[in-house]
Amino acid sequence: MNKNYYAVLMAGGVGSRFWPISISGYPKQFHDMLGTGDTLIQKTFKRLNKFVPTENILILTNERYNDLVLEQLPLVKQEQVVLEPAMRNTAPCILYAAMKIQKMNPDGVMIVAPSDHWIEDEDAFAKDVTTCFEKCEKEEVLCTLGIKPTFPNTGFGYIEFEKGQEVELKKVHQFREKPDYETAKEFLAQGNFLWNAGIFMWSVKTIIKSFADYQKEQFDLFDSGMSCYNTSDEAAFIKENYPKAENISIDYAILENSKSIYVLPATFDWNDLGTWGSLYDKLDKDENNNAVVNSKVIAHDASGNMIRSPKDKIVVIDGLNDYIIVDKEDVLLIYPKSKEQDIKQVLNKVKAKFGDEYA
Repeated sequence: MNKNYYAVLMAGGVGSRFWPISISGYPKQFHDMLGTGDTLIQKTFKRLNKFVPTENILILTNERYNDLVLEQLPLVKQEQVVLEPAMRNTAPCILYAAMKIQKMNPDGVMIVAPSDHWIEDEDAFAKDVTTCFEKCEKEEVLCTLGIKPTFPNTGFGYIEFEKGQEVELKKVHQFREKPDYETAKEFLAQGNFLWNAGIFMWSVKTIIKSFADYQKEQFDLFDSGMSCYNTSDEAAFIKENYPKAENISIDYAILENSKSIYVLPATFDWNDLGTWGSLYDKLDKDENNNAVVNSKVIAHDASGNMIRSPKDKIVVIDGLNDYIIVDKEDVLLIYPKSKEQDIKQVLNKVKAKFGDEYA
């Protein structure tokens, strides 16, 4: 295993579209959403650990999830858990992690990956990431993995690469915001657009130089703590200075400015597991085309449902089609799959009426 390979797992999100299972105190990455016996963060850790040494995997998360990380990832030591004392989007935490890695190993190359994605062929994933790592070791470039679109999805950002390139890694022309349906159809027709999976690779030298070039204030803030990183002084420095960082995503801070970004069209199946509907799509179905997690189901005249309950609970449904049915100790959600994008608003109503403990 290459000692220069590092991974940063992004594990700070709340995943509110998976309410009521995912709540702010216990978000989706710490749940076994697929019913496999592993939580999403455990699956992601194992996937990366196939080619990244255990001690080189950092977990970027909010302070409140520190104990959950250590409980679910027993191979991880406390110093590998990079804690954010404030929510400041993705750019500050990536810069912070890169500076910690640079101090450990100036020759390090790193992958930044969400902790809650579904990836089918893990060997293909490892091969694609290694291909990008090898380019990042030789050249001053930023790399990303793009997903070949299968339909005009309006829920993802897109990566437009330059046409006429016969090479494996393609030069990125620009990142495009989530489109409307007609624009998404145009993207697919043009043939040089990929879904942005939010998986990035670069050398620590290149990403830190990119911050120095494009986000000088952010760079100076974190660079002032270089002597503290990976020492007992780090926590105090971060507690005082991290909240001063600008709230900005890596996309806006760096990717939209850089002129040397390359995308590798992924060779594996991918899903961002962003909603109950996307989870339904990836799960095996029963004879009535229902996707079932943990439950024992008796269904009559009921199909296309996403059903989840506490383990081995018996669920009987009749006459329900295309619904999300999620039973939890203190909340029962029965909601049309077609309206799953409204679950965030439902959550806000529940909080307003019954209190934050349900959110």
